[in-house]
Amino acid sequence: MDPAAALASRATLPDRLVAACQGLRGRRLLWLALAWGTGIGLYFALPVEPAAAQLAGLAVLVAGLGGLALLLRASVGVLPLLLAALVAGTLAGSLRSAIVAGPVLDFRYYGAVEGRVVTIDRSASEAVRLTLDRVRLDGLGPAETPLRVRISLHGEAGADPRPGTRVMTTAHLSAPNGPVEPGGFDFQRHAWFLQLGAIGYTRVPVLEAAAPDLGPSVWIGRLRRDLAEGLRVRLPGERGEVAAALVTGDRSGMPEEVTEALRRSNLAHLLAISGLHMGLIVGFVFWAVRGGLALWPAVALRHPIRIWAALAAIPVAAAYLLLSGASVATQRAFVMALVMLGAIVLGRRALSMRSVALAALVVLAWRPESLTGPGFQMSFAATGALVLAFRALSDRRESLGGWMSGWRGTVLSLFVSSLVAGLATGPIAALHFNRFGQYGLLANLLAVPAMGTLVMPLLLVGLLLWPLGLESGPLWLAGLGIGYVIEVARIVAALPGSVGHVQAPGARVLPLLGLGMTLLACAVRWGRLVGLACLAAAAGFWWASPRPDLLIAGDGRLVGAMTEEGRWLSRGSGAGFAAEVWLENDGDALSQAGAAAREGPVPGLPRVIALRGKTGLPEALADCRKDGAWIVTPVRVEAPAPGCAIFDELRLRETGSIAFHLDGRRVETAAERQGLRPWTAAWRAAQ
Repeated sequence: MDPAAALASRATLPDRLVAACQGLRGRRLLWLALAWGTGIGLYFALPVEPAAAQLAGLAVLVAGLGGLALLLRASVGVLPLLLAALVAGTLAGSLRSAIVAGPVLDFRYYGAVEGRVVTIDRSASEAVRLTLDRVRLDGLGPAETPLRVRISLHGEAGADPRPGTRVMTTAHLSAPNGPVEPGGFDFQRHAWFLQLGAIGYTRVPVLEAAAPDLGPSVWIGRLRRDLAEGLRVRLPGERGEVAAALVTGDRSGMPEEVTEALRRSNLAHLLAISGLHMGLIVGFVFWAVRGGLALWPAVALRHPIRIWAALAAIPVAAAYLLLSGASVATQRAFVMALVMLGAIVLGRRALSMRSVALAALVVLAWRPESLTGPGFQMSFAATGALVLAFRALSDRRESLGGWMSGWRGTVLSLFVSSLVAGLATGPIAALHFNRFGQYGLLANLLAVPAMGTLVMPLLLVGLLLWPLGLESGPLWLAGLGIGYVIEVARIVAALPGSVGHVQAPGARVLPLLGLGMTLLACAVRWGRLVGLACLAAAAGFWWASPRPDLLIAGDGRLVGAMTEEGRWLSRGSGAGFAAEVWLENDGDALSQAGAAAREGPVPGLPRVIALRGKTGLPEALADCRKDGAWIVTPVRVEAPAPGCAIFDELRLRETGSIAFHLDGRRVETAAERQGLRPWTAAWRAAQ
């Protein structure tokens, strides 16, 4: 037997543990990021918000584990350090939730609304939408008034709303809606971290109430709006709208047909200002500055031009962050760019798993709620996968020969980056959006090079030359590139079977998927086998995830029952958002009207009488008493109905949306799945 193997076989368990911990050298930052993220995930999975005493106990535990890690750092100190990071992640989630806490409207409000315009965008129905802060509502004191409200404009526009302008109108407001089905996307939680305490709409004009606030944020907002309008003037039509979206993040004028083509071709990420665009801008500035200085031998031979190029790219990245609206996705991309540029300045490798882990730690420390969003998950999955893939290619440079240089190296890099990023983000996108582009790899291979080499660099050059009045040429050329990308999206979207649909997975799939992908990046040998096992388990649970046989919307306006052909809906129009989400989660491409035309619910389901109001209620109550039918109505039922299952406004306000499973005849409610958390109505009622 080999002496080393014989020695290892005689090693005690503590010795093996010490050896395993010492084997983590060089990857401890990765494991720290995994532990921190796991702790945040555990916070969001809790059924009840931790009490103050519990949080104090966790803080003491973190301090104790941190002290133990310092004492044992020469041996197994990394283990208590990782445990401390895990517990600290849970504390960070709770602290962030407390920091953003604000009043949430607990009744339906109709009346005067006044506030300062923070952002302007469009709703899913393409209506202009205003987010207001410094809000005033009739009859509500400061302690009861939401910090922010969001209002969709369905009537006449009235005054031209600009960021910083204080406006007033008369609007319908209510609390943010809960999940459209138990376990679905929790908009109440999303709104909580955006400090949105009410959402609604108005059908009357918006009027200017006071002179605009001229603070720095308002000045930046107006600059963004002026840039967007200038781009639309210089590039008329859809090209100008795409340019405005790429530069300022303003997608309010994007044609729906173009947006849908980009979605179907898996190119919608080109409109989201995130890692790709920040990377393209930063990369262009870095290589332009470095290449320019390299042409000056006296400077290139005596000075660290690589560091100078990185330092020049940092303010450009910060400026792009501000111009693009500083959304959460852009903030995350800026942090990643800053970490990688900082690594260059410090003489470290820019693209490494340590840089990715450090960026993840910074983002999650700043905004722990980012962990639950598809943007964070997809961007870090793509970046980590690309780092691993190109590291593997670099290790095999000799065996690949000429494939790593010249035009063949460029083609190989483009193919590998598109394939790897698509494979890494595809499952996450399908999990969140229930569909995927069948020809996404083809579309990205054709469109992303044009975006990186033509569109983004020329838009940047155009912005730099704008003050000199020389922007027309670069912007015109950028417009050609945008037109090409749009045409690629249309052609690919029109291919037969361009979009595939998948049903929504169960609650266990996303944690297993994330853990498996992270272990593949952090671990070696057996740890990667555990990661592969997690991915296999996620795929198995996804395949076996059952869909509810009966769904009731939280407002009582829609019912969906499973049939042999798919889900039947109680109405062919109205309640369109819930209908769209239910069908998407079923992996069903049929329209709401088509689903309403289906017949024959599966045997064993309760008979449901779906009412649109009080009309027909007496007859429904009589039927209910005879055969036990369920009555669903969006209004309150005052009449006594012993023995009847009635889901009216009062009951649904407490339960939220409802799901019924024939398997075990289980009834789930959105309120039960959400738990007792600060963003829920149950939490507010208990306070």
